[in-house]
Amino acid sequence: MKALVLAAGKGQRLQPLTDHRPKPMVSVAGKPLLERIVLQLRDAGISELFINLHHCPEAVRRHFGEGTCFGIHIGYSYEPELLGTAGAAKKLESCFQDSFMVYYGDNYVEIDLMDMIAFHREKKGIGTIAVFEATETFASGVVEQNTQSQIQRFFEKPAPGTTASRLVNAGIYVLEPAIFQFIPPDAPSDFGRDLFPAILAKGKTLYAYPLSGKVIGIDTPASLSKLESYLSGKTLS
Repeated sequence: MKALVLAAGKGQRLQPLTDHRPKPMVSVAGKPLLERIVLQLRDAGISELFINLHHCPEAVRRHFGEGTCFGIHIGYSYEPELLGTAGAAKKLESCFQDSFMVYYGDNYVEIDLMDMIAFHREKKGIGTIAVFEATETFASGVVEQNTQSQIQRFFEKPAPGTTASRLVNAGIYVLEPAIFQFIPPDAPSDFGRDLFPAILAKGKTLYAYPLSGKVIGIDTPASLSKLESYLSGKTLS
């Protein structure tokens, strides 16, 4: 299986740490978060991955090269103008002829990726979204599911009272190439805002894969500090 890691964000709320590097390259407990994700994907059996780039792209290329030192083949997709999360995948459509994974590069997620892939293959939907329970949902994508883990509705940054669900998008997907038919080729598009609602509106099936481990983003100095403290107390490979 191949994967796409989204790493094009500027991370303006983390300046000056992101003045000369994209947000996923910010170091956490002695290692860039993006490197942790690359190793996590490699250990799950991903043989080839692509990283989309925009802000300070050379910082990523210099660190990873072709991926040889990390035991995985890495390709790059530079975006002069940001294409959105789904648009980034659309640009690489020819590279994904089979099931593939998408991983947001600014999230630390404790997940058994091989189990998620097995879950996706068993359910046979067009896509599977990793989800977790959160106390606050206003800044995230929220899903409503039935008892079979089938997603009924997807809300991107829902207004108060829109939904009672606490299941939040963790930013990891296993997708089928059939999703590309729902992504416009000539306009920016996002998974949460555009693609997932469009897929559901067409009657296609998405599933929610439940997580029990930690999910910590690095969107703000406070969340970065939280992840730093958490990882500093753990032994990681």
